[in-house]
Amino acid sequence: MDPFLTLLHSFSSSLSDSELSSLKFLCRGKIGKRKLESVRSGGELFSILLEQQLIRSGEVSFLEGLLASIKREDLVSQLKHFVEEGEANAPDDQPDVHEKRLLKAAFEVICENVGRDWKIVMRKLGFSEVKMDRVVAANPFNLREQLAQSLREWQKWKGRDAKVTDLIKALRGCNMNLVADRVEQKLLSLNTGTR
Repeated sequence: MDPFLTLLHSFSSSLSDSELSSLKFLCRGKIGKRKLESVRSGGELFSILLEQQLIRSGEVSFLEGLLASIKREDLVSQLKHFVEEGEANAPDDQPDVHEKRLLKAAFEVICENVGRDWKIVMRKLGFSEVKMDRVVAANPFNLREQLAQSLREWQKWKGRDAKVTDLIKALRGCNMNLVADRVEQKLLSLNTGTR
């Protein structure tokens, strides 16, 4: 069974009638009026969105925006968790287990040590302004979460090409040598088995 469809099914069953109406209203620019009028459940709406490729396992930003608009933060966080667990992307396009572990450790260090200048690092990594704006809109008052989510999005975007060496190079390119050194120390401690 497709884990993404299972997730959508659980979302569908938790939507109230008024929430479904709101979702249908928000989709008016993407789905024709006649088609929307025939929708009676969240599952039917998600089916149309899947058919039109507005949502799919590897691209959930439209769905995330819809759920955030109807103030269903619980579903947004389930969706983010689904994406973070790597279930959203095909396993052959993901970094290997070892690289994922290193990336996660590097992300922790970067989130602890890079503050307001996080966008400079993300630009250095080739992350688009549009994606950064989307992340900021989703987390308007949480700087650390903006950075953490941007790093996860970058990893998703790069797939198996997401490497810790790119992060370190970007940090050094932004004159954040201390943070780059801390990332390297953390990775060294992981590789030698110390904490």
